[in-house]
Amino acid sequence: MSMTTTATNTNTSTGTDPWLVRWLPLLAERAGSDPVLELGCAEGRDTATLVDAGLGVVAIELSSKAVERARTLVPNSAQFHCQDFRDPFPLTPAHATVGVVLASLSLHYFEWDATLELVRRIHGVLRPGGVLLCRLNSVNDLHYGGRGPSSSASSATGRDEDCFYLFDGFPKRFFDRAAVERLFADGWHIRHLEEVTIDRYAHPKVAWEAVLEPLPQRP
Repeated sequence: MSMTTTATNTNTSTGTDPWLVRWLPLLAERAGSDPVLELGCAEGRDTATLVDAGLGVVAIELSSKAVERARTLVPNSAQFHCQDFRDPFPLTPAHATVGVVLASLSLHYFEWDATLELVRRIHGVLRPGGVLLCRLNSVNDLHYGGRGPSSSASSATGRDEDCFYLFDGFPKRFFDRAAVERLFADGWHIRHLEEVTIDRYAHPKVAWEAVLEPLPQRP
């Protein structure tokens, strides 16, 4: 597991976010012939990167307008579903399990118990040898609602909900390293965990980037 503690800039030019490129060989290996399950695809930026790399995608997005734009951007090799991904995943019996789940900046909008349940469901849909690749808000994401390390649940009161609050009218959760490790403490191997800076928005955004492998379920 990477033990990087300072934010690393993963972009090659201002305003871009080519973060998936370094993970494509791993994703292709673990996906095999099955589609990638993408949770929260927004307008299809990451979906397009996956499809361009030869991967099929089953993508879920709550916003109908974003789904329309994603279908225009990626007209082939991807299935888009407009739904809450806390509902059952739209997988067919032929692909009831997958080798890759992608969740970029989409798992940090829920109360702690709901987030844990979602992580358990992701574990259940990944076949042995699969991977979850995700990005999560960092407490150091000061431009977009983070309040710094002193606000983190592990260093303040110990209550996870202290890092879950409204920002610009939307509920958002912010993680320090300890909170990420707690989230994936049951049944996961943390292959990689790194705090990164994303240069995609009006201001730099700080997030945790994680690659996780499901461990066998205990009897």
